[in-house]
Amino acid sequence: NDMKTTLRLTLGTAGIVALLALGACSGMTQQEKSTAIGAGAGAIGGSILTGGSTAGTVGGAAIGGLIGHEIKK
Repeated sequence: NDMKTTLRLTLGTAGIVALLALGACSGMTQQEKSTAIGAGAGAIGGSILTGGSTAGTVGGAAIGGLIGHEIKK
């Protein structure tokens, strides 16, 4: 039950952050957009894989951001 609550909270927060980030993307380069998208996806993945741990979320965001940045070089 705690896992479902954590997952819902994580996905809800990620959705809100994604909507806010889209508004800020208008002046970003394609590489910056890819970095932001990678970080968001990595944060969600890291959170899910580690049961909502902060370290997993931050680590996933860092790895996802790095991958997103490198893809659009």
